Amino acid sequence: MKTPLKYSRIIAGTMTWGSWGKQLSKNEMISLMNHCLEHGITSFDHADIYGAYGNEEEFGKAFSESKIGRDKIELISKCGIQYVCETRDNVTKHYNYTTDYIIWSAERSLEKLHTEYLDLFLLHRPSPLMDPEPIAKAVEHLMSSGKIRSFGVSNFTPSQIAMIENAIPVSANQVECSLTSEGVMYDGTLDDCITKKRVAMAWSPLGSYFRENNERTKRIKEVMIPFKEKYKASEDQLILAWLMKHPAHIYPVVGTTNMDRLADGIKASKINMELEDWFTLLTASQGHKVP
Repeated sequence: MKTPLKYSRIIAGTMTWGSWGKQLSKNEMISLMNHCLEHGITSFDHADIYGAYGNEEEFGKAFSESKIGRDKIELISKCGIQYVCETRDNVTKHYNYTTDYIIWSAERSLEKLHTEYLDLFLLHRPSPLMDPEPIAKAVEHLMSSGKIRSFGVSNFTPSQIAMIENAIPVSANQVECSLTSEGVMYDGTLDDCITKKRVAMAWSPLGSYFRENNERTKRIKEVMIPFKEKYKASEDQLILAWLMKHPAHIYPVVGTTNMDRLADGIKASKINMELEDWFTLLTASQGHKVP
């Protein structure tokens, strides 16, 4: 397996940059890119479907005019989900992992992003019809032609990755993981990343903490109070620090477009959370002490 490329400790998730969120203008995107770079965020996470297949093009236009060197950033994208929207002829949401489609999708992402290569290319979600051989054929073509530098998956279980690895090595897995969604810490997913030296990335790393007001989030907020003073940190920084303490060396994919919160994310990587504090937050989230 190739040695995984290095990504910034916090990865900027672009899902809400376009029509699915803040609808940033070209100049606003350029400003946000430069802000990220100024604070050490060099990795940008995309997927073909974001913004109903429109985000990559908007980002690419901004990037091409930003004067940011391609060697200064890492671009990640995903393929496979066939989304039902006006820009596609899909009748039913489904997945497509045929050789021709994977290659076409990667090349489309390159064109839209105004780049000659992707640093990491992911299969977005597992399909019950996945066949490792056609996937491997596509990935080998993209790798040998220099169009992608590393191949991975997103939302895959260890057994699904093992199946793909019968035909092609998998260098990364991007999954949902947070203080309020910690299942992958127990089902073997992160164990697999450690054992096989895969890059572990977490989407929605803040979980439901700021979105929901329920018994779980209330418990966490209560125990968080003294930690904010102890670590001189905000709640989102502490949640990210909790996640990054895991030995899988998880890279949070932070989806905010708020410049202050992005800068705070990088600061969170400097927090060395004490062991018992980590378990105090876990206990508050789960609502019971560990076994």
